[in-house]
Amino acid sequence: MKKFVLGLQHLLAAFGATILVPLLVGIDPKLALFSAGVGTLIFHICTKMKVPVFLGSSFAFVAPLITVFTQTGDYAYAAGGSVVAGALYLVFAMIVKIVGVEKISKLFPPHIVGTMIIIIGMTLAPTAVSMASENWIIALVALSTALLISTLTKGFVSNLSVIIGMSVGYIVASLMGEVDFSILKAGSVFAVPEFVIPKFRLDAILIIAPVVLATFMEHIGDITTNGSVVGKDFVKDPGLHRTLIGDGLATMFAGLMGSVPNTTYSENTGVLAITKNYDPRTLRIAAVLAIAFSFFNKAGLFLQTIPHAVIGGVSFILFGMIASIGVKTLANSKVNFDNPKVLMIIAVMLTIGLGGVKITIGNFEMAGVALSSLVGISLNLILPDELLKKADKKVKVSDKKEYIEIK
Repeated sequence: MKKFVLGLQHLLAAFGATILVPLLVGIDPKLALFSAGVGTLIFHICTKMKVPVFLGSSFAFVAPLITVFTQTGDYAYAAGGSVVAGALYLVFAMIVKIVGVEKISKLFPPHIVGTMIIIIGMTLAPTAVSMASENWIIALVALSTALLISTLTKGFVSNLSVIIGMSVGYIVASLMGEVDFSILKAGSVFAVPEFVIPKFRLDAILIIAPVVLATFMEHIGDITTNGSVVGKDFVKDPGLHRTLIGDGLATMFAGLMGSVPNTTYSENTGVLAITKNYDPRTLRIAAVLAIAFSFFNKAGLFLQTIPHAVIGGVSFILFGMIASIGVKTLANSKVNFDNPKVLMIIAVMLTIGLGGVKITIGNFEMAGVALSSLVGISLNLILPDELLKKADKKVKVSDKKEYIEIK
């Protein structure tokens, strides 16, 4: 029963974003729940059941999916493009396997990894504020409850801080008349998702597939963040190539079902950070629940009644925890901020990642953590190591616990 509740908590954390993408694109949200659940199980199989990750609908593909749907009038062509996008993940996985994870890891020193994690958390922050702003009273009730449960309780109850916060927020929202129960009257108890057989067209593929160049960088950031929270290096074990294969096959499956592409979810990494429960089985329970809810129409409709303000309230913690893990990574790695090269790379990455800088070529767009990471890696390779000399002249004298500059 405990694992079930923890799994439900993970599903609730991912539910809003998972169904929002198909609603924006214009397809059945139950289909996205189904493909997210199956995709998560595929990912876990590919990663030897070691990585506590939930896969949900990817926002990075929204614009190109809408473009293809609008141009062709048939979402099947967008689904076909998603299948090819997933296949590209497999190509990247093969490249990583051939090149070797050691060489890939060298591209991500601690000052880049820590900054990536901070950017992931902070780019999600406006979403939390936007949802909470729909009703700040409800949001603050959900947030306050989650904070109190997390800090004042221990053991299993403390692990349920998110779901308890959402439950109390939901009750208050109901009493305030902010919950729309009318949607529960619509539809049957059980309903099969509206599956779509994919179709393939070169122009549609060329619009959708290149997005993988950006999501590849996001994938590395998410897996690195997840590992930092758990305290394991998932890039090495089970291996980045395996996580890429899992993500790619999950996206291919989603496309074959006529759904939207999948991606690893930072929302669930936030839950891991809060609860300190890193058991991958809870994520697999969340996946099974997602599949069940995709057919149990009333359950899916009930979850849709949760006000955005409730989700936004607990997201203050979820997304903030991710950013704080990034700060912790920089601190634990003893990043030398006296090093001009390191300091400049962090500064540029933060400005690009949080400042809204975008690169747009046709329907392809790169921004946020993907763009900032690419720039950070490039600067780390290009900037000369001579920049280190001034910082390296500072030698620590441990017995006096002070720094003496060598002239």
